[in-house]
Amino acid sequence: MARATRLTTTLSTKGQVILPMAVRQRRNWDTGTRLLVEETEDGVLLRPAPAFAETASKDVFGLLRTSGPAKTLAEMDAAVLAEARRHGRD
Repeated sequence: MARATRLTTTLSTKGQVILPMAVRQRRNWDTGTRLLVEETEDGVLLRPAPAFAETASKDVFGLLRTSGPAKTLAEMDAAVLAEARRHGRD
């Protein structure tokens, strides 16, 4: 993204900063957008917060209920291929 002209804002007594509309529009940051705040040597960096917390497979493995016998790798591969073909991605 090309660097825009420098914009200024003011810190309120509550510690709030209003981001200029042009920045919010370019970033698609609507009302309620959660932002991560990171202090750097050069200043403060704002990034959109992820929609979901980062997880490791070991933390969620086995949480979904299943029924019937486990599928073999060959059965899983065949099902993935069939679904890809169904969506025209073979």
